[in-house]
Amino acid sequence: MGDQNTYDAIVIGSGISGGWSAKELCDRGLKTLVLERGRNIEHIKDYPTATKNPWDFPHRMTEPAAIIKDNPVISKCYAFGEDTHHFFVKDAEHPYIQEKPFDWIRGYHVGGKSIMWGRACQRWSNFEFTAPMRYGYAVDWPIRYDDIAPWYSHVEKFAGICGGKDGLEAMPDGDYLPPFEFNCLEAEMQKKISAHYKDRFMVRTRWAHLTKPEPIHIQQGRGQCQARDLCTRGCPFGGYFSSVSSTLPWAKKTGNLTIRPFSVVHSIIYDDKKGKATGVRIIDANTKQSVEYFAKVIFVNAACLNSNLILLNSVSNRFPNGLGNDNGLLGKFIAFHNYRAGVRGTYNGFKDQYTFGRNPTSPMIANYRNLHKQDTDYIGGFLTFVWAARRGIFQDGSIEGIGADYKDSMTEPGPWQAGMYMQGETIPKETNHVRLSKDQKDPWGIPQLITSVAYDDNDDKMVKDFLEQSSEMMRVAGIENIVTHDTKQAPGLDIHEMGGCRMGNDPKTSLLNKHNQFHLCKNVFVTDGACMTTTGNQSPSILYMAFAARAANFAVDELKKGNL
Repeated sequence: MGDQNTYDAIVIGSGISGGWSAKELCDRGLKTLVLERGRNIEHIKDYPTATKNPWDFPHRMTEPAAIIKDNPVISKCYAFGEDTHHFFVKDAEHPYIQEKPFDWIRGYHVGGKSIMWGRACQRWSNFEFTAPMRYGYAVDWPIRYDDIAPWYSHVEKFAGICGGKDGLEAMPDGDYLPPFEFNCLEAEMQKKISAHYKDRFMVRTRWAHLTKPEPIHIQQGRGQCQARDLCTRGCPFGGYFSSVSSTLPWAKKTGNLTIRPFSVVHSIIYDDKKGKATGVRIIDANTKQSVEYFAKVIFVNAACLNSNLILLNSVSNRFPNGLGNDNGLLGKFIAFHNYRAGVRGTYNGFKDQYTFGRNPTSPMIANYRNLHKQDTDYIGGFLTFVWAARRGIFQDGSIEGIGADYKDSMTEPGPWQAGMYMQGETIPKETNHVRLSKDQKDPWGIPQLITSVAYDDNDDKMVKDFLEQSSEMMRVAGIENIVTHDTKQAPGLDIHEMGGCRMGNDPKTSLLNKHNQFHLCKNVFVTDGACMTTTGNQSPSILYMAFAARAANFAVDELKKGNL
């Protein structure tokens, strides 16, 4: 155990949650090693397309058919294109086994998917934390809203989240910067929906954008969002939150951070005699050599499915089925968000109005289903994203015209269109799981992950209800020519996979306690999507940030007490 390979803390993964784990640990004085399986990325320097024009790309930002053919999974991602493909894995280089169809979207580099994420940041309410207990699914969360609320505030102030003060029970207010305002049609929709429904609230966006930077953001070297809506290329202004523009540079300034890219984590090392984890074994991505690093505390933030893979592969005499996995539940109860359904239509009005800039955010309607009681034939709820825009975009998403005619048409405002799409809760089930292949390995000699995750009847009922209710709301708002669709896409494209190493009060039915700490291995913490007991309906990344900050500070306190 050489000193050069020994740190106070190791963080596996450098994305949204890993960046926060590293920042908090470094701020508290721990020498921290961050292990990232992909290449290094530096803010601004490594955003090669950030300021390019559409005509600067050989295929005008449309991927050639050959690339799509070679990457049938990753090319389905909404953010994948000629301007962003360098931030995504190549399918063939990172194999996994789909026992049931699952589109696993990954970006392997420092910063992870925090560079390409959707940036929506709603808080959970107590409805979500108490729903399993009230409705009898999954297991009870070991925390409530009041436990995490101060940590929501902690990360919101640093990351910079814009939003309104709406006073909603189902979507608590946060410490927000000023929101992006509604455009004229969004404002009209909001007014009519509010007048017609007493339980449905369309609110201004809650998104990770610096609409009005505070001193803490200027200290990070970040600037105001320019409303370019080119976020997934990387923002040279630092206008939205990412690990590479915010938490990791901040951690680096403490002098306590070491980042090791090209480090494919094989497993966590457990010492049977000491009764705790002592380090992490990696495979160097380039040399394929095994290297071991050692630390007093380990944070697992590799993103949900990779975290499950690493933990399942972390076998020892004490834990032959994976770290902390005495109950056999590791890798089980995987869940995700249901994005299958949407509605859209046209609006015959505001013909003298237009929009300014490219708003990178969307309004939303807070969940209104199954809050105080179950009022539907399914369990769970859904968030509704709303959009309204003007120009010649038609029902099939095409744009009218070509050549000179097209350019001329772009100078004239086209018809208004509006739409809604769902982000629905799915219910964790033991049958929805991931496990390790017994005979197929990846290029680094690590067992491939098998995904066995699917929709169920509950999901189908929710989709049906969403389409009916949203179509009705659109009609109430004055939208015409309404079209509904259910993509029936496989799970995965939501990029919100959760569970497999869930939190809970009982070690018999959960892996982690209320501090995201393994019940059976006290110096290992999991604060990414793998820790989630249920999915809720809100976008989860801001909750991962809050969990990571909360758990990191708890871990430092426990280290100082000699408990780890």
